[in-house]
Order: sequence, then structure tokens, then C-alpha cells
Amino acid sequence: MSSSEGKTITVIGSGLIGRSWAMVFMSGGYRVKIYDNQPGQAARAIQEVRKQLEDLQEECMLRGDRSASEQLALLSSHDDLCQALEGAFFIQECVFEEIEAKRSVFQAVESHVGEGVILSSSTSCLLPSNVFSQVQNRKRCIISHPVNPPYYVRLVELVPHPETLPEVMDTTHALMTAVGQAPVRLKKEIDGFALNRVQYAIIAESWRLVKDGVISVKDIDLVMSEGLGMRYAFIGPMETMHLNAAEGLEDYLQRYREGMKRVLNAFGPVPEFSGEAAECINKEMCELIPADQQHLSARRERRDQLLMGLAKLKK
Repeated sequence: MSSSEGKTITVIGSGLIGRSWAMVFMSGGYRVKIYDNQPGQAARAIQEVRKQLEDLQEECMLRGDRSASEQLALLSSHDDLCQALEGAFFIQECVFEEIEAKRSVFQAVESHVGEGVILSSSTSCLLPSNVFSQVQNRKRCIISHPVNPPYYVRLVELVPHPETLPEVMDTTHALMTAVGQAPVRLKKEIDGFALNRVQYAIIAESWRLVKDGVISVKDIDLVMSEGLGMRYAFIGPMETMHLNAAEGLEDYLQRYREGMKRVLNAFGPVPEFSGEAAECINKEMCELIPADQQHLSARRERRDQLLMGLAKLKK
């Protein structure tokens, strides 16, 4: 018997991230109850999930060892929170990124579930100590931050509340691994977690280089997509350093530490991301990809197709 067989996960929120989590958990054989407080919204989400799974199956990119119809049989929609939570061992919250909305969800959830049920949030930037501040038993609370789109980009950041028990981290890590994600453990909470801190550093320096007339929007994106991104799709910055010198990381640091420090000390202040600079950068971006739904949807579809191909290559 599979370790997932008969086990239930509740997903709260039926938007893009909620639907994606449902698909990920179903691919691992878990029963999924998807809940939305807008009547009929969860049922409509199932129709969207059905279409996505059928498309993935047609393209031979469906995750898991079950067919699309077998996975869909594991999914149910609910407008009643109590009914949606019944029998679940893991709750994944996916409502919009607003602190009071998330707090109210977890207050409501806690009154309907047992002490052993794990409460997990998908927040991308809110600290666990803030998200779970009104939960009575914070020992079973954790952030499971996915990368958009979670079905194709498998990283999940696991961020503990200061009171989170080690076994809650272990159980969540095992669950994410079992459904094919790539979980990483943060040892303590920090603003922005790990992924966004690294991402924002890249965005900030890219912004400064464009703003200061060093490089164009098109070319700074090529620096990542045809340069750094090529290797970062398979190895991270630490391993990159380790492999880029004849005798490994220590050798790399001996060769390049002074140069790295010199360049880093030349970085400018944190950009405002507004005003004239933002107008100019936005104009340049929109000349490359117009900001209408037709063009944006086409580029998102292209992105997802490429991510599917990359995920297949990395298997």
C-alpha cells in the first residue's frame, strides 16, 4: 500500500496556487479536498484542474503513476469549511497575500481540526510569527512556500515558526519529497525567506544596470537566460564556485575573493522601483512584450512549455 493511500490533504483557496497544490498532491496519490469561501468557486476550480491534467497527459508530462482520470477521482470541492477539513492530516492555505486574511483562515481552521494536524501556509513573504500569531498551538505551524508555477518548478521553501516542532518540519519535508517536490529547510524565519532574498538581489542589480545606462532590458534578461540561468538550472552558486576553480571552493576564493568584494562594494543603493526609472524600464519591457492579455498569456504559455521541457530533462 502506498504511504499516501487513504490520506487526505485540504487545500484552502482555489486560485492558481491552490489548484497547483491540488495537482501536486493528487499526483502523489493523496485525496485532496479543495475549499473556497466563494460559493461555486471550488467546483469551477475542478474544471480548470481537469483541463490542465488532460493537457499534461496528452503531452506526456503528467506527474505521478496515475492517469488524469484516476487523479481527478481523488479531488473534491467544498463550500463548507468544516466538511472540507474532515479527515485531513495536512492543511495547505493558499488565500491571497494579505496578513489578516491568512490569520482569519488559520483561526477558523484551528477550531475544526485535531492537535496533530499540520497547518501550512503558501505565503511568499509573510513571516510565520506573523501569519500564525493568532493560532493557539503554533508548534504544528509551518510555511511551505512554492515557486510559481509549482507543478513545473519543484522547489518548496519550508520555514518554521519559532515554536514549530522538529517532527512537523520532518513530516512536511517527507510529504513534499513524496509528491515529487524539492523541499529546502530554512533553520529559522527571515524576511523574504531564501529564494526571494536571492531573487531580489538579482532584480535590484539588474534594475540598477539598466537605470544607469549600462545595458538594455533585453540584454540583461539574456545575461540570465543564456548565461547564469543555463548552469543555475542544474547547479547552484556554491557548487558553481566549487567547480569553477581547479581545486574547488577554497581555490576559487583565493583567486576571486578580492574581485568579488570590489564589485560588491560598488553596488548602488536599493532602487525605489518607481518614478522616471520605472516608467522608462516599463516602456522598454513593453516594447519587447506588450502588456496586453494576448501577449502576456502567450508568453506565460511559452514559459510553462519550456519549464515542462526542462523538468523532463532534469528527471
